[in-house]
Amino acid sequence: MATPRITFEPKYITFDCYGTLIDFNMSRMAREVYGPKLSPEMLERFVHLFSGYRVDEVMGPYKPYRDVILNSLRRTCTRLSVPYDEALAETFYAAIPTWGPHADVPAGLSRLAKKYKLVILSNAADEQIMSNVDKLGAPFHAVFTAQQAQSYKPRMQGFEYMFGQLGCEPQDVLHVSSSLRYDLMTAESMGITHKVFVRGRRHEPPTPEYNYYEVEDIGHLADLLGL
Repeated sequence: MATPRITFEPKYITFDCYGTLIDFNMSRMAREVYGPKLSPEMLERFVHLFSGYRVDEVMGPYKPYRDVILNSLRRTCTRLSVPYDEALAETFYAAIPTWGPHADVPAGLSRLAKKYKLVILSNAADEQIMSNVDKLGAPFHAVFTAQQAQSYKPRMQGFEYMFGQLGCEPQDVLHVSSSLRYDLMTAESMGITHKVFVRGRRHEPPTPEYNYYEVEDIGHLADLLGL
C-alpha cells in the first residue's frame, strides 16, 4: 500500500545522521577487517554483537563517542575470544568523518531545504560531525550532537536538548530516521506525532505500531511533502 501524502507542515524537519543520511560504514568495515580472521559464521556473530554493544554503550551516562566505539569493539572481541587491538580499533573511530551520504541524500535534501528548516540530532562527536554534514550537500539550520546534549539516543535527553535549543515542541517537528530503536521508539514516547521511517536503508524491520510514514529514501520523503 502506498504511503499517504504528508499534509502536516513542520516547523523543522529533524534527522538522524549516521545511517539515515550518512552511509555509516561500521558493519562493512568490521567485515573487511575481521573477515580474513574469522569463519563466515563467526564473522556474522561478530558484526551482530558489535552492533548490539554499540546500543548498550550509549544507554548509560554520557561518555565520548570514541569510547563508545572502542568499548563496543573490545567487548565484542572479548565475547568471541578474538584478540583486541586498540590501535586497530582506533581506525574505526578515525574513519567516521570520511564517510559520505547515501546516493539519494544530496538531491533529496536540496529539495527539502527549499521550503523547510533542516536539523540534525546525531549520536556524534563535535570533532567529527561537521565533516560528515559538509558532505550532505544541503544547508542545515542546526546540528546537535550527543556531546552537546551529554546524552545519546535512544535516551530522551538529546531530544529534550534539541527542543530546548530550537524553542519548539515535539509536535512541531517531522523526525526522520532509519532506526526504530535509536530514534522512532523514543520519538513516539516523547509525543513526536509526525515521524518518518526510512525503510530503504534496511537497517531494521518495520514496526508500524510506532505510527510513522514510511519512505524508501530522502527523495521519496520530498515527494510525499509535495516538493
